[in-house]
Amino acid sequence: MDVFEAVQAAREEHGVPGVAVGVLEDGVERHESYGVTSIENPLEVTPETLFQVGSITKTFTGTAICRLVARGDLDLDRPVREYLPELALADPEATERVTLRHLLSHTSGWFGDYFDDTGWGDDATAVYVERMRELPQQTPVGELWAYNNSGFVLAGRVVEAVTGKPFEEASKELVLDPLELASTTFWPWEVMTERFVVGHLGFGDDLQVARPWPVGRYAAAAGGISSTTPDLLRYARLHLDPPPALAVMQAPQAPAADEGEWVGLTWYGEDRHGTIRHGGGTNGQIAMLLLVPARSFAVALLTNHSPGGLQVLDAMFRAAGVAADKPEPIDDAPVDEYAGVYETAMNRVKLTPLEGGRMRLDNEDLGGFPKKDSPPGPQLPPAEAIFYTPERWYIGEGPLVGSRGHFIRGQDGNVRWLRSGGRLYRRV
Repeated sequence: MDVFEAVQAAREEHGVPGVAVGVLEDGVERHESYGVTSIENPLEVTPETLFQVGSITKTFTGTAICRLVARGDLDLDRPVREYLPELALADPEATERVTLRHLLSHTSGWFGDYFDDTGWGDDATAVYVERMRELPQQTPVGELWAYNNSGFVLAGRVVEAVTGKPFEEASKELVLDPLELASTTFWPWEVMTERFVVGHLGFGDDLQVARPWPVGRYAAAAGGISSTTPDLLRYARLHLDPPPALAVMQAPQAPAADEGEWVGLTWYGEDRHGTIRHGGGTNGQIAMLLLVPARSFAVALLTNHSPGGLQVLDAMFRAAGVAADKPEPIDDAPVDEYAGVYETAMNRVKLTPLEGGRMRLDNEDLGGFPKKDSPPGPQLPPAEAIFYTPERWYIGEGPLVGSRGHFIRGQDGNVRWLRSGGRLYRRV
């Protein structure tokens, strides 16, 4: 089964309303689309239909910053405060030490999933950065990788400071226009003049349109782009064979989710298959841009359902021959030691030991996305995980198939964090 057949079959099996997929192989592109834009106002999805790409935007931000570095306007290793003297974070040491390299590699150490509404004015990012002083420092700067959206908002503010332009305008000049990405935009009022999808949440008879639709302007640098598969593959060509100024983005900076996986400057790498990738998730939309430079191969996959889009992504990875091996379970993990409750500001996970070295996960959405006062979304059903190392687990089926977790111990040897989905969950 090729990528297109696999994507369509997974879309139908898991009730994802609409999907667009593009494949670049041996210099030739093919684009297909399936389903509808919305269950309430259905239109056929076409390759020109706009989807929110979410955090794939972070790679565009990294591209813009690396081009500013090449021009001599920025330095990845100078403290951010040299560009933003007004910066004030909760931790004084982080305020003085954090650099763009830390921000682009998610190693700044503070809580990163802070979503707020700072309006649509040109000061939206500046107001957000001022409020970042409220974010707790979880780990010292540079110590540990943990996914951090707020760090990219701060990186976007640095771009504004050195260019003297709003982030969207600077990005257009540095990245979008040179690549002629005419269907790629940060602005909802431009999206609404084209055919575009809405996100969806829930399953079966409970499937519903996700509201609100827009990503707040403050988050432009972290996840504000809407695009199409043709534009994403045009962008992918740049990073399949990047110029020296951008090649640094694919250099490992820190270990990431699993063994053999790492984070570069925005891009994530995996050594087994030689992939470079970044995903994106917004309110009811899930996306992926996958590159295999050694094969001159790329896939852009856009979906309008969460978490059903994860199942479509899983099918795409398998059809493309780059899926992670399904791990073999072990039965001697210290499951009882991990039992308990782990929290972020937005989620709570209860872990319960099961027979045979397995573990039950009960996930509770606490709200806070896409705005800090947003109510909890639809709750996911319980999941069952197997351990494949004494400290790492994997979910093999259900809505969270492919999800992994890693327990991190403190210097005293006790379990301090659960890291899952890139986030640090504090043991409570």
